[in-house]
Amino acid sequence: MTQPHTIPATRPATLPAMDPETFRARFAAIEREVGRVIVGHEELIRLTVTALVAGGHALVEGVPGLGKTLLMRTLAEVIDGVFSRIQFTPDLMPADIVGTQVLYEDPAGGRQFRFEPGPIFANFVLADEINRATPKTQSAMLEAMQEQTVTVGKQTYRLPQPFFVLATQNPIEMEGTFPLPEAQLDRFLFKLDVSFPSIAELVLIAERTTGAEVPRPLRVAGVDTVLAMGRLARDVPVAAEVIDYAARLIRATHPGDPTAPPLVRDAVRYGASPRALQAILLGAKIQAVMNGRLHVARADVRAVTPHAIRHRIILSFAGQAEGVEVDRVVGEVVRGVGE
Repeated sequence: MTQPHTIPATRPATLPAMDPETFRARFAAIEREVGRVIVGHEELIRLTVTALVAGGHALVEGVPGLGKTLLMRTLAEVIDGVFSRIQFTPDLMPADIVGTQVLYEDPAGGRQFRFEPGPIFANFVLADEINRATPKTQSAMLEAMQEQTVTVGKQTYRLPQPFFVLATQNPIEMEGTFPLPEAQLDRFLFKLDVSFPSIAELVLIAERTTGAEVPRPLRVAGVDTVLAMGRLARDVPVAAEVIDYAARLIRATHPGDPTAPPLVRDAVRYGASPRALQAILLGAKIQAVMNGRLHVARADVRAVTPHAIRHRIILSFAGQAEGVEVDRVVGEVVRGVGE
C-alpha cells in the first residue's frame, strides 16, 4: 500500500506549550475578534470555535443573511491559516473538491501526470450550501472529514492541520437540494442552528455594515496555537461516572433501549451513533476548561449534548408525520436520564 504524502506541510514539527490560563485567553481572544464582525450569536461563535479546537467539523443551518458564511470567513481571518470556499451546486464534481491528475510537459519535452490539489487542501474549508450538491459529490467529503486524507487513484494525500469544515445549509428552500447522507451528517461534531437577530442586534448590524468603516478583526492565533489548544483539551480527565452518564444519554436516543423515553419509542427510527459520544466528551472537555475547571462535570455534558446529537437522530415516519422536532426529543432524553 502506498504511504500517504503531504500537500502541503501538514502540521508544525513542534507545538507551543499550552496551559489552561493561556487556553482560556486564546479562546476568549478568538471569540472577541469574531464578535467584532458577527453581531450577537455568542453561543454560535463559542460552539464553532469549540468544534475547531476539538478537531471536528460544524454544520450550520439558518435562513439566508444571518452571517453563516461571514462567520467562517472571519474565523479564518482571526486565525492565521489557509482558507478555502467551495460553493456546492448540482453540477459540482468530486474532482472539483479533492483535485485531479493533470498532464504537464516538462522543459525537456517530456510529459507526466501531476496531482493538482483541489480546494479541500486548506485549514478552513467553507462548504457553502452543501446540500445543493449531488450525493456522489457529497461523498467526496467523507474521507476528508473523517481520516483527514484524500485518495486519488492509488495515492493518498494528507490534508493540512488543523483541518476544519464548516458547512452551511438553508432549512427553508428545499427545491434543488439533496438530503445529506447519514454517514456524512455523522461526521459533523456539532450541528448549530442560527437564530434570527433581535431588534437591538438588527440595529447594530445595520450600523456596522452601512457605515463608512466596516470592523476588521485582528489576527490573534495561528494554526499551531489551535493544535496546542486541542492537545490540552484532550488531556482533560473525565471521571468514569461522567462517561457513563454521557453513554446513557446516547443509549436513551435509541427506541429499542429500555431507558428510552416514550417520545423516542414513538417518534425515532434510529438514535445517535458512538461518534456522538465522542463529540459530547470532546465538547464537554473544552467547556470545562473555559469554565475554569480541569475536570468534566455533568453540566458540561448537558451543555453540548443537543448540538452533538440533534443531527444524528433519525425520526420515524410517524414522528415526521406528527411534526416532532428533534430538539424536543433531545430534551426528553436529557430529562429522562436525569442528573
